[in-house]
Amino acid sequence: MGTALRGRSRALGRFGALTGTARLLVLSQLLFNIGFFLVLPYLAGHLADDLGLAGWLVGLVLGVRTFSQQGMFAVGGVLTDRFGAKPLILAGCLVRAAGFGVLAAATALPTVLCGVMLVGFAGALFSPAAEASLAREAGPDARADTFAIRSMAGEVGTVIGPLLGVVLSASFPATCVIGAVLFVLIALLHLRFLPRRPGEHRDEGIFDGWREVFGNRAFLLFAAGYSAYLVSYNQLYLGLPAELHRVGAPDQVLGLLFALASALVVFGQLPTTGLARRLLGRDRALVVGFSVLALAFGVVALRPPGLVGATAFVVLLIFGQMLVVPFAMELVPMLAGDRRLGAHFGVLASAGGVAVLVGSTASGALLEHGRVAWLLLGLLPLAGACVMAFAGRRRAHLS
Repeated sequence: MGTALRGRSRALGRFGALTGTARLLVLSQLLFNIGFFLVLPYLAGHLADDLGLAGWLVGLVLGVRTFSQQGMFAVGGVLTDRFGAKPLILAGCLVRAAGFGVLAAATALPTVLCGVMLVGFAGALFSPAAEASLAREAGPDARADTFAIRSMAGEVGTVIGPLLGVVLSASFPATCVIGAVLFVLIALLHLRFLPRRPGEHRDEGIFDGWREVFGNRAFLLFAAGYSAYLVSYNQLYLGLPAELHRVGAPDQVLGLLFALASALVVFGQLPTTGLARRLLGRDRALVVGFSVLALAFGVVALRPPGLVGATAFVVLLIFGQMLVVPFAMELVPMLAGDRRLGAHFGVLASAGGVAVLVGSTASGALLEHGRVAWLLLGLLPLAGACVMAFAGRRRAHLS
């Protein structure tokens, strides 16, 4: 208990040391996730039970939602560089509110698709803007810790959102309306308190940003390696349920393991980041993080009895995530030369979205082949570790 309290005290202390704008952007991640997870966990059930859509149509709707967000991050990024973060964050909040409003009224597939596309595109507008703005606000020396705090805040929102949905016990349309109102309030909060800073590349063409990013070979190499993390993390939603089904675990276990994952991030992110900074440094921490991700898959492939494999998978996967994400976010502005941060963060997320789309399709087929699938899936983060090691040595040589 004392350790947990000290961890929370340190987190609050570091949060208090942030600038006012950085604190707002961290709070934004908490509120974004509360509003998002208030609605989205219940979408599939609504589509199947209330609207009577077939299973493949439910999957199509969820896929369209993911692609309309991840695939469009690169667009939101270049718009951030052109117009500044504040207009994109405000627009994203209002578009998501509109998307939830459409979902609340939707009774047929075309309207549902329109709603989920708006919900997804909204994230593509405000997420790169928030990440780029937070990276600039934190400065080079505090970026890893600041993004670690942001990860903690996001996980808290991920837990609160579904719980709030349970507490409200409202119908799905009513929950959508509540989510829409919340995002309007978030927009008003940013309208009042987020400083308006003009886009740093406002006098340049939209496509100039993409040309610069795709001409940055060091960044593209890093983005390819980082995509391995995103595909690996996505196995929480695909591989983990398959493993639980294999061992005959009850449905409630999945929720408990998700709660464990969130608790690990909330209480372990800052200590892990600080310890990795002292003992490993950024580049080694990235390599070790990807190696831990690979180990998570290897443990499941060994087929330990009962729930041991699934639990170890979650713990190792989240530990790898805590090592990788803050230092990866810290590295993006460095690779970008502190230029066009919106475009770089956006392309990074879009590259990951494409990788997840392809990787999920492949892993869905692989998981039918038992332990061989887990070994093959573990090769992906192992390749990511090799990419990070090579890129780190290349940076050290060039410097």
